[in-house]
Amino acid sequence: METVYDWVTVAVFVGLVVLFLQRSSEEVPRDKIYHYLPPAVGCAVSNYLGNEGYMVPAVFVIVAVMAYIFHFLKPFAAPDEKIG
Repeated sequence: METVYDWVTVAVFVGLVVLFLQRSSEEVPRDKIYHYLPPAVGCAVSNYLGNEGYMVPAVFVIVAVMAYIFHFLKPFAAPDEKIG
C-alpha cells in the first residue's frame, strides 16, 4: 500500500465485495457472480499500470471500472427495480 493506485483500487474492490455480499443475501439475487469479474480484473490491471508508472492508462481503466459498476451493477438501484 504505497501508491495512490493501491489505495483507490483496494477501496473500489472492497466496495465491489460489499455490493456482492449484500446482493447475494437477497432472496432472488439480481446478478450473477460473473458480473463482478470485469471490474475486479480492472482493479488489478489499473493497480498494476499505476504502479508501473503508466498513469494515464491506469486512470482510464479505473474510470472504466467505475462506469461499468454504475452502468451494469447499479449499486444505488432500489431492490424492487428490475436490472436488465
